[in-house]
Amino acid sequence: MHEKRLTILCGHYGTGKTNVAVNLALSMRQQGQPVTVADLDIVNPYFRTMDSADAFEHAGIRLICSRFANSNVDIPSLPPDLYAITDDKQTRMVLDIGGDDSGATVLGRLAPAILAEDSFEMWMVVNQYRPLTRDVPSTIEVMEEIAAAAGLPFTGVVNNSNLGEETTAAHVLATVDYAEAVAKAAGVPVVLTTADVGLTPELTGKVPNLFPLELQKNKPF
Repeated sequence: MHEKRLTILCGHYGTGKTNVAVNLALSMRQQGQPVTVADLDIVNPYFRTMDSADAFEHAGIRLICSRFANSNVDIPSLPPDLYAITDDKQTRMVLDIGGDDSGATVLGRLAPAILAEDSFEMWMVVNQYRPLTRDVPSTIEVMEEIAAAAGLPFTGVVNNSNLGEETTAAHVLATVDYAEAVAKAAGVPVVLTTADVGLTPELTGKVPNLFPLELQKNKPF
């Protein structure tokens, strides 16, 4: 796993970036590292890292999120302790960012400090099975919009292509070339290819940098 202090996860709506963020944070914590998760998705309050608050508490992971998380109040709101992300350098940070350039603008407030520290990864979470990122040009367009709004460059691609519970190993394998093409066009590597933990036996040895996922359960309000 990489050693940068900040891991920033961006992606279009429905790519599954929040589930990747949750699993990545838990994986880091299992390695004995102090971890904080910051939910900066001010656009979509309905499927959030807050849904994993119990798992985070049990694992000893701090969660920074909007005071309206897991409510039916649809008001864009930044966490009150936003600047702990850049000020608290004793913990690894996993940042879950909103699903488009509007959601990524929150990073603009933090970008100067993030660039000054120079210890970050910003990964684009892609899902070829989502309607607005089915091909390389459309995915690159979204990446460019997010990077411009965030004021930060992408450093990698996470292939999280899936069809939810209907996903098979074949579905994952069918998207490897797409993810590689996106990464090549963006000038960055494919850092992870994710799959449900139940598919791991079928994919091990066939997909580089395979990262098993436990699916996050969305809680009702």
